[in-house]
Amino acid sequence: MRTDHVAYACGAVLGFLGDRVVGDPRRGHPVAAFGRAAGAVERRLWRDDRGRGALHTAVCAGGTVLVGALLARAARRPATTLGGLAAETALTAAATWAVLGGTTLGREARVIGAALAAADVDAARDALPRLCGRDPQALDTQQMARAVVESVAENTSDAVVGALVWGAAGGVPGLLGFRAVNTLDAMVGHRSPRYRRFGWASARLDDVVGWPGARLTAALAVLAGPNPRGAWAVARRDAGSHPSPNAGPVEAAFAGALGVRLGGTLAYAGRVEHRPALGAENRPVEVADIERAVRLSRRVSALALAVTVAGRLAYGAATMGTHQGDR
Repeated sequence: MRTDHVAYACGAVLGFLGDRVVGDPRRGHPVAAFGRAAGAVERRLWRDDRGRGALHTAVCAGGTVLVGALLARAARRPATTLGGLAAETALTAAATWAVLGGTTLGREARVIGAALAAADVDAARDALPRLCGRDPQALDTQQMARAVVESVAENTSDAVVGALVWGAAGGVPGLLGFRAVNTLDAMVGHRSPRYRRFGWASARLDDVVGWPGARLTAALAVLAGPNPRGAWAVARRDAGSHPSPNAGPVEAAFAGALGVRLGGTLAYAGRVEHRPALGAENRPVEVADIERAVRLSRRVSALALAVTVAGRLAYGAATMGTHQGDR
């Protein structure tokens, strides 16, 4: 077995467990540091122009992948095989913990769910912007519950599964690169007047790198729910009606797995969107469904870890004979 694949597998498991145990720090998170750096680059490069936006994406995402590659290379330099394995494992664990956000996702969703269950609508509205970009003042209790379930579904792919997929494919550079692209999309990829052109490249690249993780998330949500056949029917029928090529399969799969209806009218700052229903035959979302969505998200995340680590190890075993120079 190739040592770099063993190191990745051990590090990914340790990083995943680290996220489960401690979640994201309130201060000093590496992703926040990247966001500040990307913001500084934006201030220098911004023009209402797609080319400048593409350059911004290349500098920020490409630079992050390069840093990941240099760190991975340095971790392989210890003189002994055991020392290299330990260094690679530690680096992968740190990178995995840094890019995953599943525990914080569930924690924020539960805060809103508890506020709604206690009929404290004002507290729920105050907490909602930490989870999604919708206008909380335009939402009632049921609409906020639906927004939370949809955000849990989409971010299970964005904050967990997609990162694990790219980590299995590309190691530490894949982990860091995926998170960089996803963060850039959140920063500049939305269709505001400032970012309609400048953020185009980040938004399109996020669609590309998010594609495999979204499909794996949808498949695992179907399998992990109580009615896989029904969930598959909803996912296959309704995924394409969503305007996002990646959020559509994930939200449709969660709608089918939870037996609820997602989609409909969404209010963002300054605009309203009317989306087709996902799982139109199901009941509306209730506050109690927030906890069910969080539990489904955790099951999907654990399954994604198992699938991606197994895939990485299987590939390492299959290619061991072709890498004669591997330690």
